[in-house]
Amino acid sequence: MEDRLLTLHPEGKKGVNILVSKYTIMKEFILKTLSEREKISYKELNKLAIASLKDSFEGSVAWYLVSVKLDLEARKIIERIPGTSPHLLRLCKKIG
Repeated sequence: MEDRLLTLHPEGKKGVNILVSKYTIMKEFILKTLSEREKISYKELNKLAIASLKDSFEGSVAWYLVSVKLDLEARKIIERIPGTSPHLLRLCKKIG
């Protein structure tokens, strides 16, 4: 049986229980994409994820993307840029 992870939600809502292997693939995609860009809209991130992962990822790319994105926001790894609409995402600034 594969390991599972309970994701976090930035608003304290209940997370989802997903396979660690799928979480890792999506997390790596999000972080790589954000490291290559200063900021990106969720819509563009979703479009890139589907184009890049649809042939190799088993399951709904869009569903896993939003679940992992919310978890990374809750862990303060990525953030929504305040005052943007539609919202833009970026990596959180490291302190120190």
